[in-house]
Order: sequence, then C-alpha cells, then structure tokens
Amino acid sequence: MGKPLVLTPLVLTLGDPSGIGPEITVKAWESLRRSPDHAFAFLAPYDLIANLLAKAGLPEPRLISSLGEASGVFSDSLPILPMKADRPVIEGKPTPANASLIMGSISRAVDYCLAGEAAAIVTNPISKDVLYQSGFKHPGHTEYLGELTKDHTPPYSRGPLMMLANDQLRVALVTVHQSIQSAAQSITQDKIIKHARILNGALQHDLGVQKPRIAMAALNPHAGENGAMGDAEIKIINPAAEKLRLEGINITNAMPPDTMFHSEARAHYDAALCMYHDQGLIPVKTIDFHGTVNVTMGLPIVRTSPDHGTAFDIAGKDIARADSLIAAIKLARTIADNRIQHG
Repeated sequence: MGKPLVLTPLVLTLGDPSGIGPEITVKAWESLRRSPDHAFAFLAPYDLIANLLAKAGLPEPRLISSLGEASGVFSDSLPILPMKADRPVIEGKPTPANASLIMGSISRAVDYCLAGEAAAIVTNPISKDVLYQSGFKHPGHTEYLGELTKDHTPPYSRGPLMMLANDQLRVALVTVHQSIQSAAQSITQDKIIKHARILNGALQHDLGVQKPRIAMAALNPHAGENGAMGDAEIKIINPAAEKLRLEGINITNAMPPDTMFHSEARAHYDAALCMYHDQGLIPVKTIDFHGTVNVTMGLPIVRTSPDHGTAFDIAGKDIARADSLIAAIKLARTIADNRIQHG
C-alpha cells in the first residue's frame, strides 16, 4: 500500500484577539484534532493560545515555521504560525493598537492560499469599529478579501459575493454592508446579473450543485404589488432575471420575501439571491444560528467564516460555542475539495 494522502491544511486567522476567536479556535481544534481531513494552523500569538490551552487542560500548542508542518502535528498539538501583538491582549477589551496584528493575520492567510500552501482560509470574527479607528477603509471582511485577491482571476465569474449557508438554507446578497436607503438606490440590473452569475458558478464548482435553482427575492413588499408598492421589480429585478434565464441560469422573477423562506418554499430552490443584508441574514440565522457559515464566493481562494461577531461581552468566560467555526472549517474543506475536482 502507498502512503496515505496528506491533504493541504487550512489556515485560520486570528480575528480580534480580544474577542472569542482564540477561544473558539481552541475548542474547534479539540473537537477536530482526530480528524486529519480538517487539519489547520492558527495565525496567532503563541502565549495567548498557550494560556487558553492550559486553562482548558489541553496540550501545549506547537510552534511551526511552515504551514506544511500542520498536518503532522495536528492530532497532538494545535499548530501555531506565530504573530506578535503590539499591545497586551485583554479579553473583552479590544484596542485599535492591535489592528495591524488583525489585518496582518488576514493578509498572511491570503498569501498562503494564493501560494497553494493552504487549501482554504477560515476567518475568525473582527470588529469593524475597532479597525475603522485605525484607518481601515473597507466595509468588512468580504470587501477586504476582494481587494487582496483582485489581481487573481477565479475560474468563473469575478467576486466577491457574500453567502450565508447552513444545512437548510443558502442566501447570497446583492448588496451587503450598506444602509437600506443606500442599498435600494444601488441595485441595478448589471449588479444583479453579476452576482447571480457568481452564485450560479459557485453552486456548481464549490458546492457540487449540478443544475442550480436560484430564487430571487423582491425588494418591495408583495414583490411591488405590480407597481403599487414600488417598481424595482418591474424595472430592474425581473428584467435582470429574464436576461439570466436567456443565459441558461435557472432563476425566478422577484418573489415576496415573506413567503419564500418557509420549509415548503425552500424545497424548490438551492439558494436565494437577496437584495440587502438583513433580508437574507435574518431567515438563515433564525433557521440555524449556531450552524450557519459565512462563505465568500467568486474569489480565487476559498474563504469561510463563522456567522457571528467578536462577542466581546462573553470573551474569556468559556461559554462561547464553536459550532459555527467548526461548520466553517468543514465547509471550507468541502469547497476546497470540490474545486480540485472541477480543476
């Protein structure tokens, strides 16, 4: 018999070190350490993670100098790619002084993926407010990853596109981190068509859905009630859907959002394309808050993330649940494997 196949490991970013990211990463490692398919390395300050592991009665972390070492030590020790904090990390008390540590963790992880050393990046939660105080110019993780990878063309439509997914529902967003007024004003046929193409390609190449069925949410109540409650559906959304169907993409006209997320409706589509942030995130998180994963589609790298925030209020109390991070790690591996199969 030949040697067993060693899969390229994943890489996890630090997130905000004062939040729950380090804690849930330790819990995720403890849960997955006997599963070599999900081996990962953690970009983090060594002492911070060593203290967390000691409190949990777990083995010391293992300092590694290259990502390729992670799989060989993962079952025995949490592999650490070390980073240095500019200020002491205090659980529950974030500081903009550590913004360079947070951003450096993300950019290093992206570099590992682009170089083929990491199969995927799984990002721990960041606080955009903390980063804004240090001059961060992007609305969020999704847009920053798009900037870092913009010179690398993915095998299908160009991203980034934010999708939240669990075992019962997938939702992608036409607009993301914008006010409702701004989002409504920025929706165009071209934007819908671009994002629907990315979603369709990602469902096929990343998630293994051979013939995707996409449900399109309306912007207005009752899908505009034939113009009585708004005409975005008549002038923008439905014409975009018609153009997409002519390309062979199976997508509906605008559907009333209040009737498209119950279990019977969900049986008729593989993903929903929603017009703005809360329209999609409220139903998917309500259905399964702890098991939902944030996925950035249309990038040349694989990126997933837990669907929650930094939770500074519970950091250090050992009550944060790692369910969403564990689901994000598993989905990252699935997408990475699917991309290999599709070339």
